[in-house]
Amino acid sequence: MFNVDTHTHIISPDTDTYPAAPLGGHRSNWSEERPTDIDGLLRQADAAAVDHLVVVQASTVYGFDNSYVADQLARHADRISGICSVDFLSPDAVGDLRHWIDERGFSGVRIRAADGTTAVPTPGRGLDDERMAPVWQFLSDRRVPVCIQMHAQHAPILASLLKQYPGLTVVLDHAGRPRLDDDTSPYPDAPGATPLGETGRVFIKLTPPAVLRAQREAGSAAPLVRTLVEEFDAAHVMWGSNYPASAGTLAELAELVKEQLPSLDATALAMIAGGTAARLYGLVSAAASTSRR
Repeated sequence: MFNVDTHTHIISPDTDTYPAAPLGGHRSNWSEERPTDIDGLLRQADAAAVDHLVVVQASTVYGFDNSYVADQLARHADRISGICSVDFLSPDAVGDLRHWIDERGFSGVRIRAADGTTAVPTPGRGLDDERMAPVWQFLSDRRVPVCIQMHAQHAPILASLLKQYPGLTVVLDHAGRPRLDDDTSPYPDAPGATPLGETGRVFIKLTPPAVLRAQREAGSAAPLVRTLVEEFDAAHVMWGSNYPASAGTLAELAELVKEQLPSLDATALAMIAGGTAARLYGLVSAAASTSRR
């Protein structure tokens, strides 16, 4: 089974080559307490039997300078893919995307619409800030997956964007902080818009922050995960360890997420383990190679 961890971070010990410049001006605590470079991440992946890693730009350390991840993509193209960060409000945003994607090899981009803290400010007035229109159009035209860190309350805005940009493909980081009420959908619908789970263009990323939040606020994450798999289908669900931002080994974090999965057939489990990510990020050949081992 091809195993892909879709949410990891790396921090370089070389602060001269890769100086810190965090968004919001405040460096994340985890990056100072347990920084992990690419070699440490690969060792953790090997110990957890993870075939491929998606490395998400640590914007709370490096801001919009994706150089460290980019340099590692050049060294380890067979093991990692990258998600960059750019300033969606910048007049040069599309040019920046072309640079990081076309020239430096990134497979997607991330925007932080909300993250539960005030450390990283919300860009502009949110996801539908009119200054972001060229970025959304570029991502739609190019079919570039965009990871969005948001809350459930932003779902109607996202639904409107998906309707406006028919090629837009979205990944909800940390499951998009869904609603946890048993009698409501995890994400509110937008009037006249297709529910997120029916668009076929929204992917759910199950991570320890999502699991731990559900356990803390609802007593268990299992009902939420079951609902998400039912509404979005296993072909639109992935897992990510959030290592090392979440405390623990990568193997422990992977097990934390795995334990919440409902009873599924082998095909569905294989999709969540890595098949969904392989299709989304163009790792099909790698997945096929692994399946023949």
